[in-house]
Amino acid sequence: MSSEVLTEIYRLLYDEFGPQQWWPGQTEFEIITGAILTQNTNWANVEKAINNLKSADCLTPEKIHHLDTTQLAELIRPAGYFNVKAKRLKNFVTWLFDNYDGKLTDLESIDTGRLREELLTIKGVGRETADSILLYAFDRPIFVVDAYTARIVFRHELIGPDADYEQLKELFESSLPADTQLFNEYHALLVRVGKEFCRPKARCPGCPLEKLPHTLDFEYF
Repeated sequence: MSSEVLTEIYRLLYDEFGPQQWWPGQTEFEIITGAILTQNTNWANVEKAINNLKSADCLTPEKIHHLDTTQLAELIRPAGYFNVKAKRLKNFVTWLFDNYDGKLTDLESIDTGRLREELLTIKGVGRETADSILLYAFDRPIFVVDAYTARIVFRHELIGPDADYEQLKELFESSLPADTQLFNEYHALLVRVGKEFCRPKARCPGCPLEKLPHTLDFEYF
């Protein structure tokens, strides 16, 4: 049943919004940097921070590794929480150099489950960020869960509102084909409908999912 409903949700969203062209980035490291910087901010601010790094010729693991944290924080200031995010980005790069000689190519042969576990050991890299890195930078069939995803599936009663991140992730991965492009597009479409319609205070009229069974008994995050 979940499989049928999730497939229908995807079809309705894709028919309404079309392809979302996620995740922007010319290199794996740019995508990883974006995944770390986008925490608690909007993408427009992340783009400004990434453009600063590009202008300073610092958007590589090697350059970030040797860059002073204070200087890095100033470059990524537009992304907000720049001191915290500078440390998180440095933590990722330090892990990469300590374990893989700074080479992202060395991660390509690592099993997805093991790589996820390793990413989660990096201070400041949580499950959503780790899964975004896996899906968008390394093309692994991992479904990324965020607040929009949770809000939509809770309201459409596909899982109980007490479900945690891993349970939400498993709902999608067990119900859909393990297809990187599908997971990529689906996540982006859920973010789109979550921003435009399925907000904390829902705006159901005109929503592509309006005709599907749903509840508004609770105002989800």
